[in-house]
Amino acid sequence: MFPRGLILAVVLGIVAGAIVGVFLVTQNNGEQLEFVQGPSISIVTEKIDFKQGEQITIKIINSGTSALTFTDASYGLKITGLDGRVLFTPVSAQVISTLEPKEEFSFVWDQIKNDGDQAAAGTYKIISKALDGDKTIKKSITINIYK
Repeated sequence: MFPRGLILAVVLGIVAGAIVGVFLVTQNNGEQLEFVQGPSISIVTEKIDFKQGEQITIKIINSGTSALTFTDASYGLKITGLDGRVLFTPVSAQVISTLEPKEEFSFVWDQIKNDGDQAAAGTYKIISKALDGDKTIKKSITINIYK
């Protein structure tokens, strides 16, 4: 027969594994889009981890119930390092742009920085900033680029 301590340890391990499994399954799974009341902006990519040189499709979505105003045609899009240093901003006209509720703007980044160099492997922030009247709405997500 097996010792009671061994049986207890195995049963506790199975129960703990089941609890952790249920917890992980019920998590948000990195979903980036959630519609809310009031002003809100969301940034969505098809995944979080990209290979170096792979094109990254970025969607900026008005996930709120009020129209958002942007100061340029790039919809406030910037890509920075984690230190906040701007690595890429799309070339765009300096015209006021508006995104109505549930409207989206798509942009494809080829991982080339403003200086013409390929983005190195690492973690980057994608940021978008909009205005709702006098209020600034800002959203950012992080992505990873691997070799």
